Amino acid sequence: MITLRQLRYLVALAEHRHFGRAADACAVTQPALSMQIRDLEKRLGIALVERRPNDVMLTDFGAEVTRHAERVLLAARDLEDFAKHRGRVLCGRLHLGIIPTLAPYVLPKVLPELHRLFPDLRVELRETQTRILLEELNRGILDAAMLALPVMEPGLETLELFDDSFLLAVPATDPRPETARVTPEDIDRPQLILLEEGHCLRDQALAFCATRGDAPAGLGATSLATVMQMVANGYGVTLVPQIAADVEARERRVKMLRFRDPEPGRSVGLAWRQTSARKQDFIALGATIRDVVARCA
Repeated sequence: MITLRQLRYLVALAEHRHFGRAADACAVTQPALSMQIRDLEKRLGIALVERRPNDVMLTDFGAEVTRHAERVLLAARDLEDFAKHRGRVLCGRLHLGIIPTLAPYVLPKVLPELHRLFPDLRVELRETQTRILLEELNRGILDAAMLALPVMEPGLETLELFDDSFLLAVPATDPRPETARVTPEDIDRPQLILLEEGHCLRDQALAFCATRGDAPAGLGATSLATVMQMVANGYGVTLVPQIAADVEARERRVKMLRFRDPEPGRSVGLAWRQTSARKQDFIALGATIRDVVARCA
């Protein structure tokens, strides 16, 4: 009979493409992992991997079996979650993903409240871009992810948490008063500094400024803090989420201008797999986040 252990070893081998590294990831010896893979191949009656001197490559059949294995392992994990957390809300480990334009501004406020309300909860965080969060959600590496909506990925469920308006950050020397209201036409596109490719805030900024045909500044940064330093030193302007404004404007030589109605912004939400047995956990988590953000607004 095929075992979950064999499937875990196959998935690890597919990820690491090396028997030694896969064995280390599974905390077993290389011969033990290799033997289980051979037993699985014997059971299925076909080769799953091509063995090379320095790496491993999945056969076409092996790649398909790996995809099935990931789904089986995910279902097994959801079953374990159902048994562990039945009748209890937000306890044990929760693997939470979050995008970089939310993490530094939301987590310092939310985590202490979660610890106070749910002392048996252990949150393990993963901060990265949306594409990676969605991939790891689907693979079961993450339980839930906090990101910008909408999420068009099939098989995921979402919960809206709060709306986050965008402000225009300009150097403190900008002649416009802080009470001024601006429009997309007021943005000098060649002066618009954006995060690097892959950040959803970059895409949202470009979409909002799509009425102008000029290309944005040929600069990209990995963090909003870096972008704000560039603005403070007169290299251009940028869009800043309202939730980050207080932190990023503090002790920086920048000025925050609001947009005329309708103000641009994003909807922030929580996403999880529809098959997850921890929906009540995510609803409770969402309610906590929503309350904390509302109090701090």
